[in-house]
Amino acid sequence: MFTHLLDPRSAASQCEVCRSWGTKRLCIDCVTRYAPPVARCHRCAQRLPAGAASCGACLVEPPPFERAVSAVDYRFPWDRLIVDLKFHAQAELAIPLAQLLSQAVQAAGADQDVELVLAVPLSRQRLAERGFNQAWELARRTAAAIRRPARHDLLSRPIESAHQADLPRPERERNLRGAFMVEPHRRADLQGRRVALVDDVLTTGATAREATRALLLAGAAAVQVWTLARTP
Repeated sequence: MFTHLLDPRSAASQCEVCRSWGTKRLCIDCVTRYAPPVARCHRCAQRLPAGAASCGACLVEPPPFERAVSAVDYRFPWDRLIVDLKFHAQAELAIPLAQLLSQAVQAAGADQDVELVLAVPLSRQRLAERGFNQAWELARRTAAAIRRPARHDLLSRPIESAHQADLPRPERERNLRGAFMVEPHRRADLQGRRVALVDDVLTTGATAREATRALLLAGAAAVQVWTLARTP
């Protein structure tokens, strides 16, 4: 399943987890140990007992997105790599991490129902601070792996809100209300299309829900949420 996590730029590379030398940025031993396939809720990607399809919370109150896929849990070593990608200017980590995500998407068969891949956008201020959008770096590579088009200009984030990680769970939805939009002249590109929205981590789902609502309001037929990691 995970035999193609190669860095195309180099025949020799160190594994990002154990630092052993080989031909992969994520060695097979580390992927097998830290990213084993697990049963997940098809609506929110939380871990489930084997054989279950949906968690109780999603049965009671389904999210607006029709499906969620996550490659790994947000714990060692993936939490460290995601922090390095986002906050330590290591954009090159998007290469092996996007390959891990694309493998999970294909294993779940989620790519079959998707026509277009988007990324959760950053505000202009946050993008200027960081220098790149980690979600877009993951999205464009994942889209290439599954042979789907990717767009970075359809969904925007005109409002700079407080960091979600700094807020208690009940306040996250309120913090993001109205944070995302699709400009009127972009809406024709979304009409009737089934899209995947990519981000690095799915935690409470507040960001994914608000961004999904904006896409559906703009005319998207359905939205899936694909994230590298899911917070347990």
